[in-house]
Amino acid sequence: MTNTKEHAEDTSPLVYQCRLTLSTRTVNHLADLLRRHLKAIRSRWRILPPGKIAVIVLAVLRHDQRLADMAGGNNVSESTVRRWRDEVIGLLAAQAPRLDRALKKISRQGGEVVLIDGTLIATQRRTGRADRRNYSGKHRRHGLHFLALTDESGRLIWISAARPGRTHDNTAARHDHILTHLRAAGLGALADLGFRGLDNDILDPVIVTGYAASRTHKLTPGQKEANRVLAIGRAPVEHGFAHLKNWRTLTKLRTEPARATQLLRALLVLTNLEVNR
Repeated sequence: MTNTKEHAEDTSPLVYQCRLTLSTRTVNHLADLLRRHLKAIRSRWRILPPGKIAVIVLAVLRHDQRLADMAGGNNVSESTVRRWRDEVIGLLAAQAPRLDRALKKISRQGGEVVLIDGTLIATQRRTGRADRRNYSGKHRRHGLHFLALTDESGRLIWISAARPGRTHDNTAARHDHILTHLRAAGLGALADLGFRGLDNDILDPVIVTGYAASRTHKLTPGQKEANRVLAIGRAPVEHGFAHLKNWRTLTKLRTEPARATQLLRALLVLTNLEVNR
């Protein structure tokens, strides 16, 4: 018996095609962004053209394709795909709006209120004490906490930095000085009961949170109706989060928490490109 390393004539690398459910506008925007970056850093050559790199990175973000799988299907190394992903995420995150500018833009466009909410992005559980603060008792899982603002139609306009999963909505809002920025822009905000106590101005409140019942205090019919109206007004913020979480790379983050902020802000830019097409 002789050993041979030759492949059979009818075999080929196992590669399959998958449809990327994104618009051409998003791919072109990312490819143009990469071309300008390559020109700025005077990079004369890449193993693949910017358009192909854009598609590979979008596949990683949209479908959570593994880096090794994308590398093998495009005859490049896994480290190369990782470098492309990190490079593109950094370029997109730089386009995400700052909080003060986002609110001032809403004010200039005639907006009166924004919608605010917090969410937990699940992460892989890591051993050690350092990961204990990432456990959210409310959601009973490990993750990172983010605050987000949307306009009245649910379009994402800003997202906060990543914080440990046990962070309360009010704590995060205070760290980001949400109340101060809202007053400076002349805007109000609709929020859920998790933000009660953030705005203690009874005469001229900026953040509206509705009414909470207790064992000794039942809600009146008028308070129940006010909560119902508020819930209807807040509904679009959930649509904004739903569009953001369509990026399956957020199903369970495998990136370092320090890089999660850049990732979420990059996905905010891509989400708005898709929603507003």
